[in-house]
Amino acid sequence: MLKEFKEFALKGNLVDIAVAFVMGAAFKDVVTSFTGGIVSPLIGLIYNSNFKDLKYIIKEGSPNSSGGVEGEVAIMWGEFLTYTIDFIIVAFVMFLVIKSINRLKTKEEDAISGPSDNELLSEIRDLLKK
Repeated sequence: MLKEFKEFALKGNLVDIAVAFVMGAAFKDVVTSFTGGIVSPLIGLIYNSNFKDLKYIIKEGSPNSSGGVEGEVAIMWGEFLTYTIDFIIVAFVMFLVIKSINRLKTKEEDAISGPSDNELLSEIRDLLKK
């Protein structure tokens, strides 16, 4: 069983998944920085506030001594929308990466495979008829 697991773990698929996971995590930080530092402030210009801090207050709270609000109940829709934009950007880029990898794989397979068995048999048959 250990031998089978070692073969499975060292196959390209598992290693590829691990590399993709690490790259995706790093890329997510870049996208989060892009959304938080560029997209959110531009959208925030419309609302004259930090976009990520936009919220719908359900129940007002009372100010506390540390400058925050105590007992407030709010729907943080700006933060949710920011994370949704992050997700869409990451998902779209990963889609493009996978699509291009699949395109490269099919080109390699076509180049390696050459003519099919049926084509070869047809050629042999035609040569034997002559």
